[in-house]
Amino acid sequence: MSRALGGLRVLDLGQGFTSALITQLLADYGAEVWCVEPPGGSPLREQPAWVSWGRGKRSVVLDLHDGRDAVRARELALRSDVLVETFRPGVAGRLGLGYDALAAANPGLIYASVSGFGSRGPYRDLKGYEGLVMAKLGGFTQVAGAAPRPGPAFCSVPYCSFSAAQTGLQGILSALYVRERGGPGQRVETSLVQGIAAHDPWDWFLRLVAERYPDAFEAAPPYSPRGVPNQSFAFRLLVCLSRDGRWLQFSQTSPHLFEAFMRALELDWMRDDPEWSSAPEFAEEDRRERFWEMMLEAARRKTVAEWQQAFEREPDVWAEVYRSVRELLDHPQMQHNGHVIELDDPQVGPTRQLAPMVRMSATPGEVRGPAPALDADRDALEEALRSGSPRSPEAGGEAEGRLPLQGVTVLDLGLFYAAPYGPAILADLGARVIKVEPLSGEPMRLLMGYPDAGAVKSLQGKESVAVDAHTPEGREIVERIARGCDLVMVSYRAGVAEKLGLDYASLRRLNPNVVYLNAPGYGVDGPCGRKPAFAPTIGAGSGIGWLNAGSSVPGGPDLTLDEIKPASIRMASAAQSPGNADGCAALGVATALLLGLVARERTGEAQEMLTSMLCTSAYAVSQECFDHEGRRDPRRVDAELLGLGALYRLYETADGWAFLAAPQPGEWDDLCAALAPELDLASDPRFADAAARERHDAELAELLAGVLRTRPAAEWERHFTSADVGCVEVAQGPIARAVMDDPVTREAGMLAEVEHPSFGRHRRLGPLFELSRTPAGARPACLLGQHTEAVLRELGYDDDAIARLESDGIVSRASG
Repeated sequence: MSRALGGLRVLDLGQGFTSALITQLLADYGAEVWCVEPPGGSPLREQPAWVSWGRGKRSVVLDLHDGRDAVRARELALRSDVLVETFRPGVAGRLGLGYDALAAANPGLIYASVSGFGSRGPYRDLKGYEGLVMAKLGGFTQVAGAAPRPGPAFCSVPYCSFSAAQTGLQGILSALYVRERGGPGQRVETSLVQGIAAHDPWDWFLRLVAERYPDAFEAAPPYSPRGVPNQSFAFRLLVCLSRDGRWLQFSQTSPHLFEAFMRALELDWMRDDPEWSSAPEFAEEDRRERFWEMMLEAARRKTVAEWQQAFEREPDVWAEVYRSVRELLDHPQMQHNGHVIELDDPQVGPTRQLAPMVRMSATPGEVRGPAPALDADRDALEEALRSGSPRSPEAGGEAEGRLPLQGVTVLDLGLFYAAPYGPAILADLGARVIKVEPLSGEPMRLLMGYPDAGAVKSLQGKESVAVDAHTPEGREIVERIARGCDLVMVSYRAGVAEKLGLDYASLRRLNPNVVYLNAPGYGVDGPCGRKPAFAPTIGAGSGIGWLNAGSSVPGGPDLTLDEIKPASIRMASAAQSPGNADGCAALGVATALLLGLVARERTGEAQEMLTSMLCTSAYAVSQECFDHEGRRDPRRVDAELLGLGALYRLYETADGWAFLAAPQPGEWDDLCAALAPELDLASDPRFADAAARERHDAELAELLAGVLRTRPAAEWERHFTSADVGCVEVAQGPIARAVMDDPVTREAGMLAEVEHPSFGRHRRLGPLFELSRTPAGARPACLLGQHTEAVLRELGYDDDAIARLESDGIVSRASG
């Protein structure tokens, strides 16, 4: 079997999670990855997860501020196919490693830059820490409901960094596809801002609707001032405690799923009771509260084991236990899918860690070795520098200015957001994406009060064909579309694709060159393959909720109902905000589709692939998703959900909150200078070095908290920024507000204007990354059945045949 990325050389100049995750995937699929580390080693080596992030890579120590070492790094870059850097804008150029200089000598180089806030706009020079981006976008206030106190809450899941790794990978793979087809090398640019902005499915559009019709729509808060749910979603997505004290997350969103849930709770008698027959919809707060209490009390009558038995009796009822990330490695579906591997590491011994993210049938990922010792490949570097001239020859320019995926056709057979937003990302790259919808429409179209509002983002750039694929005639239409496709994406539960005749084996007989991606919640078979999967359940089952909530949410069998109610709200917030499992999964789908496309181009292999919401979300929490004897835990959030220590946490100010980020030893002197003379930290022996500061972290936090309360947050932001210390005012959430209305995106060029067929002209988030020579482009969403007629005509159906199909209820066309 071939390797999808075999023969490629990648130079990793990054020092953080984002670049580590990018190059981990590239190494897992065959690329030769060189990590350039500073003297003393990368800060990543201090993280327990280095055993996973560093696997299969090479290490060489080079001081990029030393002229001789910088020359050696440049020479290695000239012999590389891909370079990844995460410096602030302009830094690489000052080191002699900027794109323009390297591309002049290595024109086939794909040069990926990932920054915090982008290379343009007012925040381009801010340090790119996850916490600073999250604070500036309002993410910490969006997840405030998880905190045990008033004010914003720290988010432990690195949604921004994980998501930017995926958008960076998508840019790299798109550029590789262009280059494989004779195009040029080019620069890829993305940011943590663009990564986290991908997560919100509809709030951004509802804000546009409210702008246009300010008197027609008024958003109600999810909970009343007394902490009672205002919306039925809280009942459909119930968070409850089992009799043995474990938190459970249900996701019974559709009517038939909720009806089954009521049976499992033994509350189905309500359907015939006039007082409760409207469940779960109630106008009065006191009835909502009593209904909520009845659900919580009913759920608490069963242990986890008894609930598992109930799931067997009611296949449409499902809940995930709020697992720790470490427990995720033992999830039965993770084990069944082969998403957990064993790898011997010379430093810590046998380990368990995540398998390569995408399961590929013809070009499978392979972990080729453990994380390297520091500077382990010094001798190999000398050999690499002696061999040959620049890696990539001059590439043809015929692709210049074209959309990178022009000529690629994608068949989208997904539903909701976790899978379908992935092909929408490819549509921005120029792919033709044909969305096959049921006659009633993609379910996301119906979720919000305004027509199509819930689905606009996941439908961007697509062509909608409304067809009943459960009929023989409808299935034939889908099969005809599949004959001309390069990529097919499905997100059905286990067994559905086979039942429809749209599984890989069936479509491969029609189109041997098709790359087919299964993108379910759990898997195409196995213990959970037929279970319904939604963002909250995956957020609980993957450890996301547990990681964000930390030790701040009580548990156990002895909680009272009055204790359970607020705790359940906090658990729900921790599992679903400010990012979510849907966003993680959708970004993983786009990466997988592009990986499959590049693999076919490089090896000639068409194949079946698998990603799952569960496994992709595991990568988002990979700082915890590994195990070995004597495992050292990473630093975790405190019980107040303020942060990860005195130098990386939220602080209350005179008028709000600020987030301080100065965790590296090299930032201490600048922080001390910025605080003097109000606070003299430099001469305090308790903080003389990093080890001392660690021992006296609580005392340092108390001192910093005292001084930061003396000024407004915006003033602290200006003061610290002028001293090059990471600190920003914590913005009001949700993130969608900042994405659509703030200079952080507007002045950075991250928004685009499109013309929706019914809503008219509106702004939207632009492409999630920039390609310098084959740029992407933003397009609007489609109406249900808008392209049915045009696609049918392409397939050879005439007027009479189309009219018959419509009259027989096989297809529908958009009205007007």
